[in-house]
Amino acid sequence: MRIPFQSLGLALAVALMLPAPAALAQQKFITIGTGGVTGVYYAAGGAICRLVNKDRKSHGIRCSVESTGGSVYNINTIRAGELDMGVAQSDWQYHAEKGDSVFKAQGPFKELRAVFSIHPEPFTVLVRKEAGVKTFADLKGKRFNIGNPGSGTRASMEELLGAMGWKTSDFSLASELKADEHGAALCDNKIDGFFYGVGHPSANIQDPTTTCGAKLVPVTGPAVDKLLKGSPYYAKATIPGGLYANNPNPTETYGVLATFVSSSKVPAESVYQVVKAVFENFEDFKKLHPAFAHLDPKHMIKDGLSAPLHDGAIKYYKEKGWM
Repeated sequence: MRIPFQSLGLALAVALMLPAPAALAQQKFITIGTGGVTGVYYAAGGAICRLVNKDRKSHGIRCSVESTGGSVYNINTIRAGELDMGVAQSDWQYHAEKGDSVFKAQGPFKELRAVFSIHPEPFTVLVRKEAGVKTFADLKGKRFNIGNPGSGTRASMEELLGAMGWKTSDFSLASELKADEHGAALCDNKIDGFFYGVGHPSANIQDPTTTCGAKLVPVTGPAVDKLLKGSPYYAKATIPGGLYANNPNPTETYGVLATFVSSSKVPAESVYQVVKAVFENFEDFKKLHPAFAHLDPKHMIKDGLSAPLHDGAIKYYKEKGWM
């Protein structure tokens, strides 16, 4: 039976006026800023988005992850409303909330909200085995990668240099390579060493220790003691011996925690669903990266968090009886 053309047109018009299915109508998007693709931030963001997306039919939220310049970039981009969440070192969460250090020009980020903390991030110095470097002080006059602008690593490096009374000109070369580039540059003899805040074990450290026998160097001394004493977000840390090839002994250093942050402008329901996805699948989450193996929810909801908790996170933590 042939249907008149006019009837087809009427049917199409009616169909266009009908409401879209609820899931489509309520589809929301959340974007998480991370770091370099070989770092733990990117792995953490990807893991969280996979857990969120697993249940997107029920909550209507689609999560995506972006590789970015790191902590400082993520905080500034959340502030601009271009990211919903991001990973940031605990020290840069603190400075952003207070509006000091690299955030002095913008002033306090009053809308910054903490979500939870994840793994410890020891500041890691790796050098060429031929460089003759045993301590951080031996790096004076060497070719050293201080980190890319916008990264938490770079900002922390500048803080350490300030405490030591050094300038970047104290290195014969102060390169600004991204974390994804510094390992290859080290093995290619383009730099003598690099500074990197990262969770362990990290492929970024594993590759140069295996490929060209690179050596870990302790980051200790009076300048570090001064930073530890004056900064609540820093703590002593040890990189275990034998974790990386050609590095059998423990390496003493200091570091921060990686934290997840958002803004009060991001809807509470979106943050609630992200937090729920992580903690309702917590054993799976811990298996997604070796740096997550010893995570404990009771520490994650308070350690390293200086900004107020997001309302969406508070809702879930209260439901669980953790607050």
